[in-house]
Amino acid sequence: MTSSADLDTLVQRLRAAGCVFAEEEADVLLASAGDGAELERMVADRLAGVPLEHVVGWASFAGSRVPVRPGVFVPRRRTEHLLAVAVGLTRPGELVVDLCCGSGAIALALHAAVPDLRLHASDLQPEAVACAADTLAGIAAVHAGDLFDALPADLRGRVDVVVANVPYVPTAAVPLLPRDAREHVAPMTVDGGADGLAVLRRVAAEATDWLAPGGRLLSEVAEDQVPPALALLEASGLRARVCEDEELDAHVVVGRSV
Repeated sequence: MTSSADLDTLVQRLRAAGCVFAEEEADVLLASAGDGAELERMVADRLAGVPLEHVVGWASFAGSRVPVRPGVFVPRRRTEHLLAVAVGLTRPGELVVDLCCGSGAIALALHAAVPDLRLHASDLQPEAVACAADTLAGIAAVHAGDLFDALPADLRGRVDVVVANVPYVPTAAVPLLPRDAREHVAPMTVDGGADGLAVLRRVAAEATDWLAPGGRLLSEVAEDQVPPALALLEASGLRARVCEDEELDAHVVVGRSV
């Protein structure tokens, strides 16, 4: 048992290190540590700037604990809006691809929300592929490679839904990200090129070749990226619209194949 004095001390240490949600983080650390020695190792890592999710080995996403390994992008609460839009547009039994899958959080949540999906996931980062392969074992086929190049060729023209949580931070803004996002994940997981839309532009350019008639492409973008993102989806031959969540400050562009 940890006394209230010990808890207060832990909260103070975390707050002094710049942890905005020190109370919540203290609860997570205490619940995740097996003993006092492990707790102290975890706290030391967190105080050194290691993301909390990498310290404890999991992230909370859509009500579940998703395993997250060091170096793998941590799923954000904002992305729960992307998941919600995907759930609303996906029918049971459809063929779904999670591009830039990272930890596999979206595919895992889709599996729980929509019955009988045929799921594939892919990522270019080896650490993410290994993490997702374990998390999605028996749920989805996980592939290593660059966007659609990672997928089996026989999926071409058959995919009903592509969820592409691509990196969309403009290159010039990457140094302004919080320390954990700058120092503990690979730049490829956040850097979206000069305007933040370089990866989405590549996805959209190939999407019509992979989507079935009426298939949907979904991707999260920043608010100021919505107009150019819609334009690039339209230019790629997709009918585009945006779904927004004010509470989460989340914006998802949706392109539908004709």
